[in-house]
Amino acid sequence: MRVELRPPTGEGEEEPDLVATAEWDGHSVLVEAADDATREAVTRAFRSTPVVTDDGSYRRRGASGPAVVPPGDLTWFRAAALVRVPAETGLSARLIPGIATGGFDPAANYRPLEEQLERLDAKARGA
Repeated sequence: MRVELRPPTGEGEEEPDLVATAEWDGHSVLVEAADDATREAVTRAFRSTPVVTDDGSYRRRGASGPAVVPPGDLTWFRAAALVRVPAETGLSARLIPGIATGGFDPAANYRPLEEQLERLDAKARGA
């Protein structure tokens, strides 16, 4: 999975140029940026430490309060991109799936979202 990072925009404004990208290769994060300061900030945001988020999608059913997402998988990468990167760099993150094939399959909805994303990401990497 890949994340594109851009400065935030207001409503009705034109989308700004791409500033940096980060890609999850299944083990680590690969960061590319136009300048060294941005690269260092994004790399620091993707440091291999747990991410704390108050997003309900990361909590177990019936739980409340912030959730801690441990490092090392695609779920952590998504949480870091959506929570830590904007907080530390001020950039907006957009998740880009690694594969354009597939599509919605109602019969495959027995899998949790995280598992579906991992399968598509593995397919994109050729694993």
